[in-house]
Amino acid sequence: MRASVAANARISLWPLPGWLVAVLMLSGTAALGASLGGLSRPVFVLACGFVGWYAWRQGPAAHLKAALVLFTFAPFVRRVVDLSIGYDQLGLMLIGPLLTILVPAVYLPRLLERRDVPARWMWPLGIVAACVVYAGMLSTAQADWTNAASGPLKWLAPLLYAAVLMISADREEMIEAATSAFLIILPVTGIYAIYQYVNPSDWDRYWMEMAPIPSIGLPIPYGVRVFSTMNAPAAFATFTATGLFLIGLSKRPWLALLALPAALGLLLSLYRTAWISLAVSILYCLLFSGTRRRAGMILVGIGLAVFLAIVLTPFGDLVADRLSTLGQGTHDGSAQERLGEFVTLWNLPDSSLFGSGFTITDVGAAGAMPIDGMIIACWLSMGIMAGGICLAALVWAIGNALAVAWTECTPGAVLIGALALGALAQFPLANITSGENGFLFWTFAVLLTPRLAQRAAA
Repeated sequence: MRASVAANARISLWPLPGWLVAVLMLSGTAALGASLGGLSRPVFVLACGFVGWYAWRQGPAAHLKAALVLFTFAPFVRRVVDLSIGYDQLGLMLIGPLLTILVPAVYLPRLLERRDVPARWMWPLGIVAACVVYAGMLSTAQADWTNAASGPLKWLAPLLYAAVLMISADREEMIEAATSAFLIILPVTGIYAIYQYVNPSDWDRYWMEMAPIPSIGLPIPYGVRVFSTMNAPAAFATFTATGLFLIGLSKRPWLALLALPAALGLLLSLYRTAWISLAVSILYCLLFSGTRRRAGMILVGIGLAVFLAIVLTPFGDLVADRLSTLGQGTHDGSAQERLGEFVTLWNLPDSSLFGSGFTITDVGAAGAMPIDGMIIACWLSMGIMAGGICLAALVWAIGNALAVAWTECTPGAVLIGALALGALAQFPLANITSGENGFLFWTFAVLLTPRLAQRAAA
């Protein structure tokens, strides 16, 4: 009787799902941002913190849905506000989703006291966290206060959030929550991506003109390298690829038809790293009987979508040309640029032995070196020694996920292992542990495995 009363009280206290509260907050900020002026930005960040607290009261699954919504649409709201009150170079509003996932970290010490976690699961997190703190200290020593604050925040927030989920969340419940969230998110972002390519809106044009990101194309019809509601083509493509994979491997794969616009948006992003990661994840699922049939269906569906996009759409030649570059290997311009980054670092006076701390590089400035891939990011910010240790810890964490997949062979475990292997394929090509990409990496590709493994052992 008391349990029933408590349950009813909880329902009455939290009548709206967390993701819906996130949507209402985003809509309100977009509508009222101009009237609030500069105050709208810090208010938005604080509101994201409230959403994080509110959603966590409903459980980890509800919180994950809200976090996915905020990471996906916060950059869009930021652009709408910027158009009204001026461009914010620091991107203060993008801190909001990070604050949302930091809220549960308050409970981490209490959870660690109550529940025993195998050391092999916690050591990689601790090592990466220590390396991040080291890089933050290097930035602080150089009086680079902005990077000293933003760098550790972007790296540590996803890591701490995943640590909380590892202890308190159920894998299957979280996968189902993420899949249902992407069923809402992908149709919206996909349709907007196609519209953005055909006729970019005023806020998108303004942001493209102000942001130092040459890789997003030109702010003209059919000239945008689409980023949809997110902050860059890489982030949009990575989220879309993850969502398509989760929906395709779900118990209702036919729902992937709803995400067909997102698949076209993924192609229009022209971000080959996400294409490679998705392909690796699907091929991995073909190795297991429990996921082989669905993975095969995804391959057929993607092949058909690519064929139709090339044959029937006005951007078919663009997609075909981009796909053809996958076979160029080291002769590809992007590959040569990445190899050049290694040479540049190695030729530094100390070969960046101790690192230079976190840095935000304006790649639009003459002579500025872009930072592509985890190897370059860790080497530059942490140095050869600490950066190598950080990379080894990340590979260790991925190895843990793959080990669970091979041990259990259940669809959920295989799915996590596939995402982990897909993340490993991105190591030389993208920074996958910072910001929204770090949120995906730690949450889905690595740390939704240990709790179920622990139960099986018990």
